[in-house]
Amino acid sequence: MKKKITLIVSLTAVLLLSGCWDVTEPQRMYYIDGVGIDYKDGQYEVYLQIINFANVAKSEGPTPQAAPSEIGFAKGKTMEEAFFKLYRSIDQKVFWGHMTFIIFSEEALKSENSIPIIDSFLRHRATRYQILAYCTKDPIKEVLLITPILNKSLTASKLSNPLHTKELATYVEPVDLRKLLIFLNEPSHEVNIPFIEINKNWETAKEPTTETALTGFGLVSRKGFKGYLKDGAARGVQWVYHKKTRGDVTFRLENKEKEFLTVDLEKLSTKIKPIVKNNEVTFEVDIKLNAIINGFKGKVSTDEIRKGIIKEVKNDIKKSYEEGLKLDVDVFRLSEQLYRKNVKAWKKIQKDGKVPLTADSLKLNVTVNKVNPGRKTFAETIKE
Repeated sequence: MKKKITLIVSLTAVLLLSGCWDVTEPQRMYYIDGVGIDYKDGQYEVYLQIINFANVAKSEGPTPQAAPSEIGFAKGKTMEEAFFKLYRSIDQKVFWGHMTFIIFSEEALKSENSIPIIDSFLRHRATRYQILAYCTKDPIKEVLLITPILNKSLTASKLSNPLHTKELATYVEPVDLRKLLIFLNEPSHEVNIPFIEINKNWETAKEPTTETALTGFGLVSRKGFKGYLKDGAARGVQWVYHKKTRGDVTFRLENKEKEFLTVDLEKLSTKIKPIVKNNEVTFEVDIKLNAIINGFKGKVSTDEIRKGIIKEVKNDIKKSYEEGLKLDVDVFRLSEQLYRKNVKAWKKIQKDGKVPLTADSLKLNVTVNKVNPGRKTFAETIKE
């Protein structure tokens, strides 16, 4: 009798267990990798990039018969309406948990609805704060259709994984939704969103190919879009950024009109000290660098190299700073430095969360600690 009761109880318990009946099999889902948002004629234009995971597991190369991705497009009075229009044309469940980036057009950033766009993605239960943010002036569809060099998987692309590019040169620092949210909520209530362009410097034996390139920043505040820092005007940001970075400078050697030198720089540290006097603030910026010389012509001394590096780095920083002032943007987030280190002074000086800045508010001190010739000597490896 006891055995029968035990059997009945066990069978009842098994029947009550839900198991995994409601779980969707991985092969029966579509995975969103990237989203593009545009805004035209009072409507949101949404682009969904659905990635083919059949290509992801193959490190040696993708399956040639399988398309790396497909792009869906829809319009709507709200972004959510556009998404639901796309859902009607999709024949499988959509999974948002692998979404890695979002691209804003210039018009989407100009719109007063750019902040609600960010808010919508943060509120979605399946998305994460690590989603990377970019902006562009190129057609979003063309950007999303670009495949990485050598036709690698899209998960290895610059947009999905910019940290690989960062190891080569830290020209533009990636910004995710978490950092974007923090920067907009805290002084100076502005953020530098990486700017991407379609690059045509590559080609195969059959035809030219395209790739994405990070070439600057789109400057956004809580009140909307303010403009761009691109190419040379954006170079100074990398030297003031607080994390260790890697970059290069090219300069003319002293007393040698036709000879230039390109130097690899590794930034060791940046220290910013706000100095308040008579309700005015200046910022002393102390930057320390190491230099690596990969190649040069003729005789050159470490003193010459140090002078050239210091001059060029200062020029980069001043150019970025002054271009930011023209757009009324605190590109180096100096207001935050005063807010963190002397909040009483910040409260007296700030206007709308920002400290008034002028060309004289920035004081630079650049130190080159080591100059590494790449070999054991500064002598030329091949002599005439």
